[in-house]
Amino acid sequence: MGALRIILLDQLSARLEIVAEAEKTRDVFLVVEVMSEATNVRHHVKKLAFGYAAARHFAEALRVAGFRVRYVTLDEADNTQTLDGEVLRAVAELSPDRVLVTEPGAWRLRDGFEALKLALPVPLEILPDTRFLCSNAEFDAWAEDRRELRMEYFYREMRRRHGVLMEPDATPTGGRWNLDAENRKPPKAGLDSPPRRSFRKDAITLDVLEMVRRRFPDGYGRLEPFHFAVTRRQALVELEHFVTHILPGFGDYQDAMVRGEAYLRHSLLAPYLNAGLLYPLEICQAAEAAFRAGNVPLNAAEGFIRQILGWREFVRGVYWRSMPGYLEQNALAAHEPCPGSTGAARRRWRACARPLPIRTTMPIRTTSSA
Repeated sequence: MGALRIILLDQLSARLEIVAEAEKTRDVFLVVEVMSEATNVRHHVKKLAFGYAAARHFAEALRVAGFRVRYVTLDEADNTQTLDGEVLRAVAELSPDRVLVTEPGAWRLRDGFEALKLALPVPLEILPDTRFLCSNAEFDAWAEDRRELRMEYFYREMRRRHGVLMEPDATPTGGRWNLDAENRKPPKAGLDSPPRRSFRKDAITLDVLEMVRRRFPDGYGRLEPFHFAVTRRQALVELEHFVTHILPGFGDYQDAMVRGEAYLRHSLLAPYLNAGLLYPLEICQAAEAAFRAGNVPLNAAEGFIRQILGWREFVRGVYWRSMPGYLEQNALAAHEPCPGSTGAARRRWRACARPLPIRTTMPIRTTSSA
């Protein structure tokens, strides 16, 4: 065969090189669910279910497109339950001429793949994660020789580079780069969450929910209700719904908190962006288009775009520039241990942090799972 192409569960993007350049007749995609990644830290059960459901739907879309896929579920009898173990097992059984993987989002995994190179009988190449708008090399070039790294200046550079909320004379739309001062209003009386989308769960998603319920009985959080989009088509529906119905009020109340209201004006798009079902520039351009059409105020569009084009890209750049020593930094001189997550501490947390109910007056619209 040709190449073994590894798809991590947060890299579900057809635009990545690892997918876009695959050969249908020779290459095989490897997607795995392993306990080592599910338990490296305690994950919310909804996060686990979303990741598995989205990955299984993505794998099915690859099969429908004519690609060969080796998908290892958490329950498979021969599953080694480690990422390294499943790569080694696939190489032994399939005999590829090389292994490809997109750069992981965590140093721990990147370091693990570097070590795996020494154990494999064939070459392993780590490809860049092109879903981000600023590569690690571009961020390093911007940060070089600066006394301090300030997100505001990085954000302005990203606006210029990608032409987002910019005028033909290279000035920021509205005459100011940052309208954050207009985005700190306290919640007005009666502020509540607008209606949100939900999606009909197909057999794939229902199987995942049953598996997570069975395999993670002590996982924290509640598995249901489960309203997540699990395909790119569904994620695009979520994006359109947010831009049309939620974004107009995002700016004024983006920092507001109201007891009993779980969502308010938050986008709820982060899981889809982080998993690869949505792309940062398309989200920013959708928000800008709504502003240009007169449907969204500038402070809302700018405040939302800053979170993606500014903070998300900036934090990633700082992370990779500073790792692995970043793990040992303690800028706030914090020395107290984190609260426990089991036993008495967990019971106390549950007692004071009861789940926010879905309001029965909030219409949940159902669409197909396509």
